[in-house]
Amino acid sequence: MTANPTDTGLWIRRFHPSDGAKARLLCLPHAGGSAPFYFPVSRALSPAVDVLSVQYPGRQDRRTEPCIEALPDLADALVDQVLPWTDRPLALFGHSMGATLGFELALRLEQKGVMPLVLFASGRRAPCRHRDESVHLRDDDGLIAELKSLNGTGAQVFGDEELMRMVLPAIRSDYKAAETYRYTDGPRLAAPIHAHTGTDDPKATVDEVRSWSEHTDGAFDLHTYPGGHFYLNDHAPRVIASVSQVISSLQP
Repeated sequence: MTANPTDTGLWIRRFHPSDGAKARLLCLPHAGGSAPFYFPVSRALSPAVDVLSVQYPGRQDRRTEPCIEALPDLADALVDQVLPWTDRPLALFGHSMGATLGFELALRLEQKGVMPLVLFASGRRAPCRHRDESVHLRDDDGLIAELKSLNGTGAQVFGDEELMRMVLPAIRSDYKAAETYRYTDGPRLAAPIHAHTGTDDPKATVDEVRSWSEHTDGAFDLHTYPGGHFYLNDHAPRVIASVSQVISSLQP
């Protein structure tokens, strides 16, 4: 089964369709993030790579849908949406919560006989490295303070009370999904993992990110950059160049 490029449905956004590309890259947003976060990645990699970006329920044009507050459930819902796009090599890129979701999605794809080309895990400690966190239980002011500390949400959002009220429920739900996730021992990925992180990320130390090596039987590589949780906003050209080079080198 292959995807219809003119109908990507609710889950998958394809900003720069590239039917001639030899590989695809599926991008998974961070907590509170949405598919357009990866528009610049799509623009930069097209037409060599066909970039797909996931739109989670509960935000933007899907804001009337209930959020999914458990990462395994989100991966279960997503895998059937992704399978039609595996008619050519598929790489996965997830930032923060999206990295953990990418891992769970990759496990499910491999269980169905589809091996991802590579998992790019960005700004997230390895699934086996747990922290007790409860940001999702804070009041709205506490949640907003967390977002400001990470510098990941545009300043215009904080200055628009109505907009902030609209996005907070999805952000809180995503934080709940990320913070209540518990890794259970299971099969390692056959696909290689390339981890990317900022050296001053308060949400993931370099050592915690290095532990992604424990989740693959394939190759592992670690890339570090100056910066915090959203290091990739300042180093997008380097990150995109690295992703492009790896996808090119791994294509059959």
